[in-house]
Amino acid sequence: MSTVAEKRALICFIAALLKGCNHVAVGASSPIPGTAALLAKEAWDSPRHVNILGSVKNNFLTNGGQELFDCAAQGRIDAFFLGGGQIDGQANINLMGRGEYPSCEPRWPGTFGSAYLYFLIPKVILFREEHSKRVLVDKVDFISAPGTSDENIYRKGGPYGLLTNKAFFRFQKEKARFHLEFIHPSSSLEDILDNTGFEFDYKANTLITADPDPELLKLLDNKVSSKVKEVYPQFSHSIFKRD
Repeated sequence: MSTVAEKRALICFIAALLKGCNHVAVGASSPIPGTAALLAKEAWDSPRHVNILGSVKNNFLTNGGQELFDCAAQGRIDAFFLGGGQIDGQANINLMGRGEYPSCEPRWPGTFGSAYLYFLIPKVILFREEHSKRVLVDKVDFISAPGTSDENIYRKGGPYGLLTNKAFFRFQKEKARFHLEFIHPSSSLEDILDNTGFEFDYKANTLITADPDPELLKLLDNKVSSKVKEVYPQFSHSIFKRD
């Protein structure tokens, strides 16, 4: 698992990805993306609106998931986060379980509208801390939400990229395939090749992820921590130097 410093770096990395967005929504139990969205709003006022499901103070939706889905259908959400027990090289995600459905073992929480949001929100960032062949597979056992669709299918949304504790991959829609864009300082190209179950494009001189801006980290500790504590108290206790 990621160290505290690595988690904080992931938060800063995601925050930068959200610059230019107007409205970012974050699902339940997503402390790193949720913290990143709040940090981006505090640092650049972009996104202007952040909705974290489960939060009271950082959520203006009054009807939970139903209103989230309505906003997505109306084109009022710019970015969202999805994960999965399995993610493959075509950006398909599996939220049901390993093995042949319906006899999956273990069973996971289920799809809960992920395919719907995947089709409608233009900037879906796939996020999973664990970077291993157990998670990043050649082909998911069950497609809860597909990464691509046929041209005759209406689809405004889709995968923007995949972020893990080792790297960031940008999704190439025209190739239906990931391209390795950044390698985090604690990893290496060899490490990523050894621990990724799908094929991807890369350059031998792939960029190393830059260290977080100290001013951004200071803002995270001094301004954002109290907001995060309201919705993710345990995470807040573990991640912030000041709490």
